[in-house]
Amino acid sequence: MTLGDTLKGMVGLDPTGHADPDMKAVLDALKSLNPKPIEKCTVAEARNQPTPTDAVKQLMTQPAFSARPSLEFEAVRSEDRMIAGAAGAIPARVYTPQGDGPFPVILYFHGGGWVLADLDTYDATPRAMAAQSHAIVVSAHYRQAPEHRLPAAHDDAFSAWHWVVANAASLGGDPGKLAVMGESAGANLAINVSIRARDTGMHRPVHQALIYPVASNNIVSISYEENRNARPLNKPMMLWFMQNVINDESDLTSPLLDVVSANLTRLPPTVVITAGIDPLRSDGEKLVQKLHGAGVRVEHRNYRGATHEFFGMAAVVEAARDAQTFVSLAQRQAFGAVPL
Repeated sequence: MTLGDTLKGMVGLDPTGHADPDMKAVLDALKSLNPKPIEKCTVAEARNQPTPTDAVKQLMTQPAFSARPSLEFEAVRSEDRMIAGAAGAIPARVYTPQGDGPFPVILYFHGGGWVLADLDTYDATPRAMAAQSHAIVVSAHYRQAPEHRLPAAHDDAFSAWHWVVANAASLGGDPGKLAVMGESAGANLAINVSIRARDTGMHRPVHQALIYPVASNNIVSISYEENRNARPLNKPMMLWFMQNVINDESDLTSPLLDVVSANLTRLPPTVVITAGIDPLRSDGEKLVQKLHGAGVRVEHRNYRGATHEFFGMAAVVEAARDAQTFVSLAQRQAFGAVPL
């Protein structure tokens, strides 16, 4: 049997049957909220659908999960503010850990396919990183498609980097210890910030953490076919996101989206996290190969029983706790701190 025959046989399967038990609990909770398939929604409808974050909150009301030990992220304080984007002010949330600064500073971008989600949907990850990496985390929003198509979000992301570089000290941060991080579409924005900072001769990040990044235009990869019916992200959803963000088909070959085709030399030390039950897994794996080939120091960890979006679910998913610990260790080492 050829690989093609194998993939054809997988088309009708539900890969979430291989999820870890706690991951499966999140998926079941999400299903109980009756979300409409995103690819069948208008953009307005899609922005109002239940999210994996809502599923986690539902689980947290159940004794089996609410009785778990606290992650002690409550000690992180946050402040909402507006910062300079490429075409006007954009919302941001600044997370500051306990203790005395100056702290390292991490610029974080949330996911949502450049179309959905906001700072509230992705509050858990930057809050956790602030606590575990002992860093100030600036979670920056960006203009979203289809109202603002490529490269609006990327331009806002780089403007946010400008803002962090200029304002790190006033935030209580160390301007010499600045990093970038993102999830999914946000990871795509993060690595593009690093690339653009290098190309423009601007202050460069000392580290980048890329969580299940959008990094390729290959929609027939092994993971896209294995996980075409996955939850909470599947192949039809990714096609829906892409159609909303591109201006025309030529954008699909832009290195902003097809990052694996970009010049990846002289980028900062990198951590890539992938999930087994995720159409984007092959994107992350290919990016790791390309970064290695470009001489970039890169660490990669894949979580076979986890799905897309798992990283911020540390309150209920054990794989997320491990992944967050792995990333924060790499960040602290890049900042020159003694690991916790």
